Amino acid sequence: MAKHDYYEVLGVAKSASEDEIKKAYKKMAIKYHPDRNPGDKEAEEKFKEAAEAYDVLRDPQKRARYDQFGPEGVNGTGGFGGGGMNMDDIFSMFGDIFGGRGGFGGFRGGHAHKPQYRGGDLRLKVRLTLQEIATGVTKKFKVKKKVTCTHCHGSGAEGAGATDTCPTCHGSGFVVKTQQSIFGMMQTQTVCPTCGGEGTIIKNKCKECGGEGIVNGEEVIEVKIPAGVGDGMVVTINGKGHAARRNGIPGDIQVYIEEEQDKELLREDNNLIYNLLLDVPTAALGGEAEIPTIDGKVKIRIEPGTQPGKVVRLRGKGLPAVQGYGYGTGDLIVNISVYIPETLSREEKKAMEEMRKSDNFSPNPSIKEKIFRKFKSYFE
Repeated sequence: MAKHDYYEVLGVAKSASEDEIKKAYKKMAIKYHPDRNPGDKEAEEKFKEAAEAYDVLRDPQKRARYDQFGPEGVNGTGGFGGGGMNMDDIFSMFGDIFGGRGGFGGFRGGHAHKPQYRGGDLRLKVRLTLQEIATGVTKKFKVKKKVTCTHCHGSGAEGAGATDTCPTCHGSGFVVKTQQSIFGMMQTQTVCPTCGGEGTIIKNKCKECGGEGIVNGEEVIEVKIPAGVGDGMVVTINGKGHAARRNGIPGDIQVYIEEEQDKELLREDNNLIYNLLLDVPTAALGGEAEIPTIDGKVKIRIEPGTQPGKVVRLRGKGLPAVQGYGYGTGDLIVNISVYIPETLSREEKKAMEEMRKSDNFSPNPSIKEKIFRKFKSYFE
């Protein structure tokens, strides 16, 4: 699925509004729904593809990351980007678009899973240097969050025999309803209104958590940041967010990347740029210049007669592609300029006057054309 264009999957333009995206998804979901295409694996895959595309494009933050970085920008951000979704996930997340969860209860013979509570997600920010981005880094955070109650072990009940079977659903967690749908009369299962789908009712609530199964606490979390990440990307730590009520599914932690501006190197995708300012004698006579890199300083050779605007490319001295996406490690691009002194001593002025008389100090027409052609390209 990661190879597909999400806009193309839903058949909408990149400028499509939220309402247009929702309508396009609904149209495809109806067309490829399993109840309309029993046993059709291709239709089932298209149904999943549409759900994955909608999961990303309906969320402004995910959509912005997808528009900027492509599928890798949303991979592992808490949606379906990892490709591990199933039909139950889709129905539980998007059922409301068709008039309520369970609206497609006819799938798989109308059987559904008990819903579980889900803990809330947490959001953190981390500032990284270019050196940390180049190698990847592990950061530790002390996070205040909801944790499982140790007194009742998350059940919310105080002691043995503190729960009873729900009298409405008789422990199933669901009640059966018959309703008219776009496919005709369908029998669906909905969450029991009495027990909220748990199948049990708590008689004696835990004295520590009041029956919720969670309390306020904190935890030290280790976050492994992969090499090559960029400003605005998100690293998701699954299952490390708030604990859920009554042993439900814990939330995630979303770590937003902020990139510190390096004092010497500029970043352009996976490439790094360094602006080298040469003195006139070195530019004319040649020599060596010291260049900062992620791994330390290196020396490059300056050819005699080096002109302003010349570019030297140091292969593989840039940043790696995040998690293998892209075109490998970038380069370090050295952009050369020449410093012209603003003030001169009497002796220096005299020496320069002598140089001006030499034809070697008159601009070469071909060099002049080359410099201006490059200058012009900046505005095209």
